[in-house]
Amino acid sequence: MIKDNNYKNYHIRKWFYHIDETLANENGILADGQIIKKITVAAAIQNPYFDKYSKNLDKIIVGSSDLGKAFSKKLLKYLDGESAESYGKSCIVGTLGEYEHGNAFLTTTFANPIRDALGGGKAWIPSTGKRGNIGVSVDIPLACKDALYVRSHYDTITATFPDAPAPDEIVVIVAVSTRGRLHARLGGLKYEDLLGEDGLT
Repeated sequence: MIKDNNYKNYHIRKWFYHIDETLANENGILADGQIIKKITVAAAIQNPYFDKYSKNLDKIIVGSSDLGKAFSKKLLKYLDGESAESYGKSCIVGTLGEYEHGNAFLTTTFANPIRDALGGGKAWIPSTGKRGNIGVSVDIPLACKDALYVRSHYDTITATFPDAPAPDEIVVIVAVSTRGRLHARLGGLKYEDLLGEDGLT
């Protein structure tokens, strides 16, 4: 059954929010500086192409910039004044949909408003996704938003949604982190190296 749209050209059944704060590493060593705050925002959205094939996926892609703006507002709300240094995106497609349908939600049309809201990320947003049943988990990759090869900011957050995705839904997910891993010590480009006198160069 096609459900009535309640946000632009989408039917959003539910929003999900998760905040994860890490104060010490796995050995109990306290944070070297600020703690890590990871925020996940997700929405269970009806897939307009469930149970059918279409060469054109404009029902998802066109207008997804508005969806990106909605995600941006929620990310900024839960960042509560803190800056995001890393980001990532993902999707879980219900069993009546194609993985391609989920990827259609994650194009630059959707992602660019999120970049803008977070201060103009210069690096591409890492992504992953899968098809699955209700309650399946997914790992969302994180990487530095301004330079992909900052090793300290390679990270992951795992998300699961107890009642989603329904077979005709797609869960669209965006995650951010306020810093790199605690006590990262693998060398390479440092986040501080990206900073000029007035912030990011």
